Amino acid sequence: MPEPCPTAASEFAISTDKDRLDRELIHSFLTRCYWAKGIPKETFDRSIENSLCFGLYRGDQQIGFARVISDFATYAYLGDVFVIEKFRGQGLSKLLLKRIRAHPNLQGLRRWSLVTRDVHGLYARFGFRPIQSPERHMEIHDPEVYRGKRSRQHGKMHEQKHSGGRSRRLPS
Repeated sequence: MPEPCPTAASEFAISTDKDRLDRELIHSFLTRCYWAKGIPKETFDRSIENSLCFGLYRGDQQIGFARVISDFATYAYLGDVFVIEKFRGQGLSKLLLKRIRAHPNLQGLRRWSLVTRDVHGLYARFGFRPIQSPERHMEIHDPEVYRGKRSRQHGKMHEQKHSGGRSRRLPS
């Protein structure tokens, strides 16, 4: 069910109805952007099914998107946020983020995170800050996974160091 946005003449709406999403538009955008370049359709479909998705609409036309991955109790990851170029510069990203942060299922969470190389100022308006203790955070990042390859780091056998300098090979 679309939720009207408080804009001039309620021109824009945000909905969490996955049936309303223009999956072709979203996949086309994501497959060309820096953070999901080349994402296979099957992977994209699984990501939609396992996320709380927010579509931004002008009438029946989808013009933006974001999704949240969460346990709805302690943590949320915000990802795949975009507004199509034609509609940028109108404050619609702010509108989308405001609605996401206000969603009833996402209240009282201890931690939110996102990964971005741009628009840090936008996210800062909604409380996001650089990681304060990066030494406490770890990740596995495989930039080759969408190309059907595994990076050298993930494709070879991993070694686990034991006392005495010996190592044992473990399958990856």
